[in-house]
Amino acid sequence: MPSASVLVPIYNVEKYLPACLESLRAQQGDFEFLCLDDGSTDGSARIAEEFAEKDGRFRLIRKANSGYGDTLNRGLAEARGEYVGILESDDVMYPDALEALLRAARDVRADLAKGTYSLWWSADGRDVVQHEVPQQLLGKELRPREHDFCYLLKPTDWSCVYRAEWLSREGIRFLPTPGAAFQDTSFMFKALCSTDRAVFLDVPIVHYRQDNEGSSINSESKAYAVCGEYDEIERWLALHANDAFAARMRLGFQVSKLNAYLWNLDRLGDDLAPEFAHRIASEFSAYASRGEIDWPAWDAWKATNLRAILRDPEHYLDVRRRYHGPGAAAKARFALHLAGPAGLAQALGGRRG
Repeated sequence: MPSASVLVPIYNVEKYLPACLESLRAQQGDFEFLCLDDGSTDGSARIAEEFAEKDGRFRLIRKANSGYGDTLNRGLAEARGEYVGILESDDVMYPDALEALLRAARDVRADLAKGTYSLWWSADGRDVVQHEVPQQLLGKELRPREHDFCYLLKPTDWSCVYRAEWLSREGIRFLPTPGAAFQDTSFMFKALCSTDRAVFLDVPIVHYRQDNEGSSINSESKAYAVCGEYDEIERWLALHANDAFAARMRLGFQVSKLNAYLWNLDRLGDDLAPEFAHRIASEFSAYASRGEIDWPAWDAWKATNLRAILRDPEHYLDVRRRYHGPGAAAKARFALHLAGPAGLAQALGGRRG
């Protein structure tokens, strides 16, 4: 049995695939690399085949096009490793990253070991390592759903290894919806909330490419794909309503959902954004009408944003479009225009996320 299987979902990425697979080839260990070609029409499958000829750890699996989630589920079914990891076909893995994750997982017998990543612009060489986990929690065995930070993590399923037997036992799989996107969202939420034993590292695992124009994060055609992911999380939460941490998971779900919806709102053009702003208001109004929003538990600044959307989604969108942006100065300007001095105080003193 290989110590780990790495799943590489592939679809028309011949421009980026050689660097991705070369970074896997450089990993030292008893691994298998499953190149999952989802019906590519370019030279991607041929590139993967060449790597399989050079290194017996690579295996090419060809399939008809069915989308990201279904492709990764096929990979999970085919994987033979004790642990399973994922590498997107336009990204690059850091040297020795896989061994670092496996060593950490085995040290505490974890179901899940998660590292960090860098935001990478290959054109100009920028590579900015992200630090998402509180320092005092790094390298320790923990139960993620007990900690607020886990609900604020970006759903980077490719910065982890997962114990394969545990994923199967818990039934954790990807949504197979064809043509959808962001299918790492529900997978990561369920994984983090299901395990009683995880470990987090401040070790970069993947150079996460930011300048692939074909990436789903840059596609307006999938404006509502993220909604299906949160529908799936909500379905899963209903099955775990008696969990000792159900209330915390419900709060974490709502905050995570609002964060993701606002991120989606910011990337949409003027033709789609107003409709999506109303979608946010509609879904959270339903929670409020059923008494499912625990307002005192919310971060004050995040609650101010949500209340503003519920009052007038188009006004909120207008203020956000005019003043919101990266950096502390833009955050302060947006807060002042949205909620005055009180909003500024909340924004400057609020929790991350």
